Amino acid sequence: MKKYLFTGFMALYLLAPAFAQKRATWIWYPGDFEVWLGNNMQNRRTERGTFLPPFWKLDSHYNLIDFHKDFDLTEAEEVALAVEGKYNVKIDGKAFPGYPKRIRVPAGKHKLSLKVFCQDRVPAIYVKGKNVVSDDTWLVTFEDKEWIDETGKASDQSGTTWLLAGSWNFDNINTPPSEFRLATKPQPAVKTTRTGKSFFLDFGKETFGQIKLHGLTGKGNVDIYYGESAEEARTTATCETLDHLEISQPAKRDSVMELTKAFRYVNVQVDGSVSIDSVSMLYEYLPVADRGSFRCSDEEINKIYDVAAYTLHLNTREFFIDGIKRDRWIWSGDANQSYLMNYYLMFDSPSVTRTLLALRGKDPVTSHINTIMDYTLYWFIGIYDYYQHTGDKAFIKQFYPRMQSLMNYCLGRRNKNGLLEGLAGDWVFIDWAEGLSKKGEVSFEQLLFARSLETMALCAQIANDAPNAAMYSKLAADVKAKLFANYWNEQKQALVHSRVDGVPTENVTRYANMFGIFFNYFTEAQKQGVKQNVLLNNNIQKITTPYMRFYELEALCAMGEQPYVLNEMKAYWGGMLKLGATTFWEEYNPTKKGAEHYAMYGREFGKSLCHAWGASPIYLLGKYYLGVKPTAPAYATYLIEPKLGGLQWMEGKVPTPDGEVTLACSTKEIAVTGTNAGTGTLRFSSKTRPVCRQGEVRATGNGQYELTVEKGKHYVVSYQL
Repeated sequence: MKKYLFTGFMALYLLAPAFAQKRATWIWYPGDFEVWLGNNMQNRRTERGTFLPPFWKLDSHYNLIDFHKDFDLTEAEEVALAVEGKYNVKIDGKAFPGYPKRIRVPAGKHKLSLKVFCQDRVPAIYVKGKNVVSDDTWLVTFEDKEWIDETGKASDQSGTTWLLAGSWNFDNINTPPSEFRLATKPQPAVKTTRTGKSFFLDFGKETFGQIKLHGLTGKGNVDIYYGESAEEARTTATCETLDHLEISQPAKRDSVMELTKAFRYVNVQVDGSVSIDSVSMLYEYLPVADRGSFRCSDEEINKIYDVAAYTLHLNTREFFIDGIKRDRWIWSGDANQSYLMNYYLMFDSPSVTRTLLALRGKDPVTSHINTIMDYTLYWFIGIYDYYQHTGDKAFIKQFYPRMQSLMNYCLGRRNKNGLLEGLAGDWVFIDWAEGLSKKGEVSFEQLLFARSLETMALCAQIANDAPNAAMYSKLAADVKAKLFANYWNEQKQALVHSRVDGVPTENVTRYANMFGIFFNYFTEAQKQGVKQNVLLNNNIQKITTPYMRFYELEALCAMGEQPYVLNEMKAYWGGMLKLGATTFWEEYNPTKKGAEHYAMYGREFGKSLCHAWGASPIYLLGKYYLGVKPTAPAYATYLIEPKLGGLQWMEGKVPTPDGEVTLACSTKEIAVTGTNAGTGTLRFSSKTRPVCRQGEVRATGNGQYELTVEKGKHYVVSYQL
């Protein structure tokens, strides 16, 4: 017998007989672990040692949960139980006494039920027998709505809403959800400078983790100042993060800092009789592997890709977060971009759904997500993109009611014109841009609103809610019609930025116009007008954040401007590399000099030098250069449309739910291997008639050709670019 002690409860586990068993995992009410974990993570933020919590509403998990499942066993079996919280266990409504850690389930048809209360953690169970195991086929509810009459007879109908249980990868009885921790590994500094008893360390590149002091002894103070730049770590009065320790330690010991920090440089200062033998770190990370890749003839682009991938990994933690130094919060707009980059690098669906659920929280809805109007709308768009890439109908059916209640909140905040306008408590963000007006009915918000309503129509269809699918479709069409009727300026060949008091402004910005291109809301003539009069027009206010450069360059790629975008990537992201960046930043303005690059929000080192939205080359290179994208959910059909864009050659992989699409392309040859599921279409142009021995190339006119790519098959096409 082995005995395991978890915080707040005891679980007894007897080793099972050596026969094949079904997989057991910890389960909970769907979305509750994500909410609980998000609360814990987002409340670790500090600024110069001061606790700084989020400024939006945080929801809580349900603390009393019913779990049950029906089983039909050919023979009785012994079942081990572990539970987070107080609980009772029933078979066919009859309770076992006490808190059993092991029960016997008889042969035949039986219902196994557990009711669990836990307030400080998420109520969760682990059940392991040969056939009786806990998994995501169990049903759960937070209110059973049962009652009994005066004779003691239980109600025949309770009106309970049962959902499928939530789970992740907690497959061991020893690792309940509450004990989840990111992985760590020790790392030394690449350079250590000692001045007396103090240390200045350079870890070689931006990193994240806990500082470890080796051989700490003496009496006095240890002050640790962290910096993404050397200047920040040395400027002890204004660096963003620090640790202060009061030491009274006669014997040498090692000490690990309680909270993780982001840094490249670390300045360790001591006083009194304190001494330290050495300093290292524990690097903290989510162990998720890359499935996508990209290499090409341009080494600077290869470096940009590698740094972008590292930037995304650092910000892929319990959730997709904004940046590792400052906020370390879950921002919906930032996360939406991480989802897209993830589909071309890791294709880790659990990270997407964890983040979506943590952002959504619980009903009732009392404010926009992160208090930002556009961030609520990005949440819906994230659902749309998730379905297109994964085809996960089960997720949509399970959480459709939460989508509905959030959309009802948005619909309730429309003005008399049926459009969204910032009300009290609404933050209309759009972008960090000097002088950008947020007044009135902003065209960008209406465009996101239309796409969100289209998402709801799609989700309603999946959830078999035909009446609301029709309603959402009608509302989406109405908002799109108003978008063009109210904002399209024929003379400017663009959507204007806003209407104030019902009057369109003359100002044209890039935001709604570039989204309108890759949302495919414009006619071909309008797209060309927008490209020339907005996207390629230097008189239109320029974008200085990687956040919106992401979408600007996507719009240009969608218009076939890959050569232009390649040069922009080299100038913008390459510009950061030339300044010594080892991860990509929250904002980059090439006109700034020296330490000016570190300032933001009125603070000397307020800018994040490792921000998730800086990693967009991953997405651009995968979708618009390798040219792979789904044309039906889960890559049931997909397009491969390689664009060298001035490169001599490129090669890479794009992950899908079932395998990868592998591509190598030069100016004379394209080699492609299809994914294990779905049918692809290779589309390309050639000056001469292409040759492919493995399949039939079809001419589609104007020098364009297509080839059907079957599941798992390899094709080599000779052509002339």
